[in-house]
Amino acid sequence: MGSLDADAAAVGKRPTVLMICGDYMEDYEVIVPFQALQAFGVRVDCVSPNKNSGDKCLTAVHDYMGYELYTELPGHNFTLNANFTDVVPESYDALIIPGGRFTELFSIDEKVLDIVSKFAEAGKPIATTCHSQLILVSAGVMKGKKCTGFPSLKPVIKLAGGFWQDPEPMTSCALDGNIISAIGWPAHADYLSILLRLMGAKVSGNQSKAVLFLCGDYVEDYEVNVPFQALGGLGCRVDAVSPTKKKGEKCVTAIHDPEGAQVCSEKQGHNFILNANFSDVRVEDYDCLVIPGGRSPEFLVMDDKVVSLVKEFGEKNKVVSAIGNGKWLLAAAGLLEGKNCASGYAMKVIVKVAGGNLVESAVSVAHEKLLTATGWPALPTFVSDLIYLLGVSVVF
Repeated sequence: MGSLDADAAAVGKRPTVLMICGDYMEDYEVIVPFQALQAFGVRVDCVSPNKNSGDKCLTAVHDYMGYELYTELPGHNFTLNANFTDVVPESYDALIIPGGRFTELFSIDEKVLDIVSKFAEAGKPIATTCHSQLILVSAGVMKGKKCTGFPSLKPVIKLAGGFWQDPEPMTSCALDGNIISAIGWPAHADYLSILLRLMGAKVSGNQSKAVLFLCGDYVEDYEVNVPFQALGGLGCRVDAVSPTKKKGEKCVTAIHDPEGAQVCSEKQGHNFILNANFSDVRVEDYDCLVIPGGRSPEFLVMDDKVVSLVKEFGEKNKVVSAIGNGKWLLAAAGLLEGKNCASGYAMKVIVKVAGGNLVESAVSVAHEKLLTATGWPALPTFVSDLIYLLGVSVVF
């Protein structure tokens, strides 16, 4: 049992959230709440009409790639973990509906609309992003409610009797009673913060912790964004930098997904926006370093300034963490010698030659202030372990 699961068990309640999924739902808008909430001790049941537990939904990456409207790229394959036919709305504490084109199909599905209506009648939190507000409109629960979303939904919300709120800044959500709405995945930190509060969560410990993310082009899509948004949702200051880029510039991400080949496939993911300058980084200003995986560590490890920065975090006894191929930088900085590590196949040789001890059965391993994880499927455990090391906890 992880640290946050233990906290939830201590008060005798593990909250549960229902997520309604579908093909071509937005990749981030399903995975961020799914993995972050699990890290906080919440059970998340993901269902889809006409699919069963173990079936997959295709996801889509929505981001601006230089055109007038967002581009849609293929995302990960998302595995459902519950059956739609087994859903009892009364047994859940909140409802999440990601955005994406599947919402158009489900806006005329009577069983989906019935579930939404029951959550609305009970006054339980309903979290929507991007285009999923369309389902609330169809269920008749938007009248008189303040709402935001992707701007094309403005006339739809107004026609349904709702009050449109411009998504300004785009990292903020609108809240009216039990309904949380957002323009989309850029608002996930605020979205998680509000959802936790509505579900009765208490966040304790020093929430003003400062965390630095080291990034580069082709950083792993989930491995940078899930912990970045999860920590932001708890109130931590999260800065992301890259040695060759400035604040406001973008790193392209890579999607790595097991699709039946001997190794994972790679596809282009979202653009990740940096929010700080590498040249301004001082180790003493941060409590923790996070190095996501993907192919970016192979670039970063060739930069002596980056390796020296990682080494300095270790020397100053800060929390240092790496996911997947991020351990490449830990090895170069000499931080793996004698340390227990979790690793997928890609990093096992590097961990061994760097003097690390592989813990084969673990997906996330903390050894003193060093935290390692196998890859993005381990993110719920990794984030839970990371916030424990930072002295932050979530209790319901």
